[in-house]
Amino acid sequence: MNIVIVAEKPSVGRDIARVLGASQRGDGCLMGKGYIVTWALGHLVSLMEPDELDERYRRWRMDDLPILPEDIPLKVLPATRSQFAIVKKLMNDKDTAEVICATDAAREGELIFRYIYRMAGCKKPVRRLWISSMTDAAIRKGFEELRPAADYDALYESARCRSLADWLVGMNASRAFTLRYGALLPMGRVQTPTLALLVKRDREIAEFVPQDYWEVRADFGDFEGLYYDPETRQSRASSKEQADKIKREAQGKEGTVVESRRERKRVPPPQLFDLTALQREANRRFGFSADKTLKLAQALYERHKAITYPRTDSRCLPPDMREKALNALRNLPPRYHPLLKAPAFNPHMDSKRFYDAAKVSDHHAIIPTERRPGAMTADEEALYDLVARSLIAAHYPDYAYESARLRVVVSGHEFRADGAVPVDMGWRAVLAPVEKKAATPLPDVREGEVRTAGKVSARKKQTKPPERLNDASLLSLMEHAGQELEDEELRERMKSSGLGTPATRAATIERLIEVGLAERAGKSIVSTEKGRKLIAVAPEQIASAATTGKWEKALNDMAVNPDAALRAQKRERFLLGIRRFAIFLVNAAKTAPADMRFEREEPRAKKTARRATSRSGGATQKPAARKASAPKRSVPAPKGGERGR
Repeated sequence: MNIVIVAEKPSVGRDIARVLGASQRGDGCLMGKGYIVTWALGHLVSLMEPDELDERYRRWRMDDLPILPEDIPLKVLPATRSQFAIVKKLMNDKDTAEVICATDAAREGELIFRYIYRMAGCKKPVRRLWISSMTDAAIRKGFEELRPAADYDALYESARCRSLADWLVGMNASRAFTLRYGALLPMGRVQTPTLALLVKRDREIAEFVPQDYWEVRADFGDFEGLYYDPETRQSRASSKEQADKIKREAQGKEGTVVESRRERKRVPPPQLFDLTALQREANRRFGFSADKTLKLAQALYERHKAITYPRTDSRCLPPDMREKALNALRNLPPRYHPLLKAPAFNPHMDSKRFYDAAKVSDHHAIIPTERRPGAMTADEEALYDLVARSLIAAHYPDYAYESARLRVVVSGHEFRADGAVPVDMGWRAVLAPVEKKAATPLPDVREGEVRTAGKVSARKKQTKPPERLNDASLLSLMEHAGQELEDEELRERMKSSGLGTPATRAATIERLIEVGLAERAGKSIVSTEKGRKLIAVAPEQIASAATTGKWEKALNDMAVNPDAALRAQKRERFLLGIRRFAIFLVNAAKTAPADMRFEREEPRAKKTARRATSRSGGATQKPAARKASAPKRSVPAPKGGERGR
């Protein structure tokens, strides 16, 4: 009898097969020592499209909306039908004793396997491989700790609900608003609120009116003070008249030091990386897009076996990983050895800032593995260096510095000077932060000391608009979306959700660009006219981070609930709410402002449209436009559902 193992990708399948000794090549699989390792090539199975449920949905008509099937059947994706046939045959073979799920250890990985298992009609017992590293040792340990598939039923139910919700909302909203305006307007529960963040920032920049102000500086010899207005609590004068008056009254006059304060401060090492934090840091340091960082991290995980599972939202390690983390440090390449041998390195570090089981979800923080990497590209090397140094820095002491402040009053006007002097570089010797301006040390000045304001200068400046969003800042807004809500209970509930998941945020950004709702402008990401118009007509409920946050919170609660009966109640309540929301969105489209005009668009080609809409619940036939106006522009057809979140 054989054990069939289903991995998510061929590369992962080959690694598992090598460790298990399954070296004999088969059709779409590797065999040996009682194991048959096959793979899914990503998604082999998906939800059916509307026109596959009913032929009448092939033509887009508002009268057919909303489309709310009681159940959405599965289908085999045509592009990978041959591989599905192989997996199905192996699963159901009479000589197969059991099946092992070895897809990615995450919500979407669970969904991929369960959909294949269901579509194959397999009844064989299943166990789950759950690993966070692709090293040989981690794979062996994972096979020693296989768990029954039933232990992950809650995760699957959460993933299934996510899949159904994205189909119902994305497909109905996209069709309804596309029909209303005669332009391809893809909408989704994560994509649309993310676009709203971009539009909001671009609107703030466009509507920004610069205000003049004046900085007044006084030279006290060995330090310079900046005028501070205690009434406005700002280091500026609001008018030229005020600036000239301060300058006139302070120039050449003696002043008294009313405060000279020095304070020792400490900054702990940064937490370890989760995927979003790694994407933000790589964008700040190297200009990598979120999508590029994810692909590099995936290569470091799968191909090089150099880092642990990257698609994580945890920034801590469980306490039982201390020895494994130390082994990873010991096996780092020689260029890191001086940092590991330095007196400041503390191998006995066990701070809850880094080791806290309560703050670890499905996967722990990203760290190097115990396997020393081989040849890497320059970009892979740069990302690996970030991960390696973050773990080293965690074993270094706090960065300590002396903060100083001087306040001098001259002719009734207050001037302030702030500075800092490093005392112990600590972790900054390992992972120097990106800083725009170095802190300035201040001289040792006593309170009550008299100082003369030498040259006093007044310089006109203008307030600056908010900065345009880039990958790093947009990821941060997505991660913390909803934190500005006035509803305290809802704000608290959203702390662990935000928009999307670490694994999907990069794809959401790229999707907005692909469908013409956003575009890159140098290092920035900005909304397009089409994107701004879409947000103008989209109901607040689908453009709001609060809605998505509540959904994600409900899905997470479902995923961790061990009570099957309670999960079933939560599932039915969640899907009922989704169906009501789909009805609301269709009605909102029917009554949306008729005077809004979008540039008419058509799919690039029938083949492209079919490929795009096969993921979304869209139709291949172009809907009739309300009005032909501007020249036609070719874009991909909309993707609702799973890919158009």
